[in-house]
Amino acid sequence: MSTLRYCESPWWYRRRKTRELIIGDPQRGGLILGGDQPVVVQSMLTCDTMDTAACVRQTLELVEAGCQVVRITAPTVRDAANLRNIVAELRARGCLVPIVADIHFKPEAAMEAVKWVEVVRINPGNYADKKKFVVREYTDEEYAAELRRIEEAFTPLVLECKRLGRAMRIGTNHGSLSDRILNRYGDTPLGMVESALEFARICRKHDFHNFKFSMKASNPKVAIECYRLLTARLADEGPDWNYPLHLGVTEAGEGEDGRIKSAIGIGALLCDGLGDTIRVSLTEDSVREIEVCRDLLAQIPALTASAPPPELARADWVNDTAFPFDPYQYQRRVTPEIELAEGVKCGGEQTVRVVVTRATWEKVAPKISPRADVRPEAIYEELNVAELDPTRDFELPCDRQLVTVKDGVPLPPITAFRLLAARLKRLGRNNPILLKDCLSFEPTPLEPKIALLRAAIVIGGLLADGIGDAILVRGESGAGQSLRLAYNILQAAGCRSFKTDYVACPSCGRTLFDLQTVTARIKARTQHLKGVKIAIMGCIVNGPGEMADADFGYVGGAPGKVNLYVGKTPVKFNIPESEAVDRLVDLIREHGKWIEPEEVASPVSEAA
Repeated sequence: MSTLRYCESPWWYRRRKTRELIIGDPQRGGLILGGDQPVVVQSMLTCDTMDTAACVRQTLELVEAGCQVVRITAPTVRDAANLRNIVAELRARGCLVPIVADIHFKPEAAMEAVKWVEVVRINPGNYADKKKFVVREYTDEEYAAELRRIEEAFTPLVLECKRLGRAMRIGTNHGSLSDRILNRYGDTPLGMVESALEFARICRKHDFHNFKFSMKASNPKVAIECYRLLTARLADEGPDWNYPLHLGVTEAGEGEDGRIKSAIGIGALLCDGLGDTIRVSLTEDSVREIEVCRDLLAQIPALTASAPPPELARADWVNDTAFPFDPYQYQRRVTPEIELAEGVKCGGEQTVRVVVTRATWEKVAPKISPRADVRPEAIYEELNVAELDPTRDFELPCDRQLVTVKDGVPLPPITAFRLLAARLKRLGRNNPILLKDCLSFEPTPLEPKIALLRAAIVIGGLLADGIGDAILVRGESGAGQSLRLAYNILQAAGCRSFKTDYVACPSCGRTLFDLQTVTARIKARTQHLKGVKIAIMGCIVNGPGEMADADFGYVGGAPGKVNLYVGKTPVKFNIPESEAVDRLVDLIREHGKWIEPEEVASPVSEAA
């Protein structure tokens, strides 16, 4: 396992110390990000950048909701030039919120935008590179020549940011790594990190340090790995590489699924002390992202500990530099296969199982169809499970004993289960672990939206660590809701597939169709297709790459026109939007993955 460290401790919360990022003039509506400042909440406009009135209206709505930074896409020089009018109108109305210009493909658009906004976001994968999925090996000389070409294209923006006192976001996306990076590093977290560091080195060469990083992916586990690896690499580069981080899970989707994916990816990193600004990317009205951001941030104090309890304060092993998991490459913890309940096994190569309390079982069991995919697989009170206190020594007779953390242990659940995994490792034991979303109960039941976020952060974060063979959700008081939430967390964490999986981007000014309407239309036709993954992308910026592990893709190709993909390969072009959903269904049928709706077992909602 790597000796790189992405946080001070996997057990206790220590916020990562970063240099401060100056956005605008802090005395006149700007802000300071990083350092000891609170985490900043931001979002993005969904309207056409050339529609000044709509951009101003949406920005004011976001600010009213608590948004502290607003991003606007600038796909062309013409769009970038109109940022002047948008910013001028906002300032005339007394709105001083910092504006970020989102740039893809066109350095000339960045050079125009930097005149008018406080921050310019560039994507290293497409700022001076192109992505055609060309397979090619670069010699060291050829690679060095490519880096010189990139430096020549990027340096003018760096110098202009420095001259005007602007900030920059170096925002790498898993779905838009360049061919050069893909051929040398593969479609990996390492490739994403190297892509960002190449651009950071150019900034530093010109003594420009007013920038932050982001490492976005639609898969929460990939996002977590990327941010951890980047943070560790920055620490390894030296103490003055402590640049702030913007956290997010891109193309998270909508509703419960979008919130769960975001909570896993963003929440797990926040609990490790990473992150200086966040955005939750939902395929909904952008104002709704702000509430989720604020709710997420509010959970972190309750889910973290700033110091060990007295029982562990003197334990040398909790200060060990070895992590109980590999932070940079997902690997499920190795355990023996055991029988969880009659006819149900867990551990080993088995899928992660869903356990419920007896009270939940009694409420939901009579309502579930025999063919339903969403069903309780074991009752907690009937399990042979050892409830352990990881703050104290314990012994186990063998590896085939299911274990969990005892209720009432004075630790947040993430810390408690990591400590349990570490203690088992020190004992040479590989016992399967049952995860719980909480170890104690609130005096009054949690709001469903808060119970969802907490369960997703705790269980999803631990699953991303590779810890967990079965899960139990108890923070959600509703019986059917808790069962559905457990399955949705497993799906979002990539541990289990029981329904159609959607990768859907939030809308922005680049979007070539109404994402919310189209997403609803596609879901209405395809939500019964268990195990099928469909990507719905408003434009091509992140489309092919983010669709790499999707079965099918629906991508805006031109106004009113849609391109259809199989994986990352486009197969049908310029389909009229009015026909596109039908053609998508035809494509799914052609590839043998279509099932008629009446043949499918009861949906999740029937268990609610």
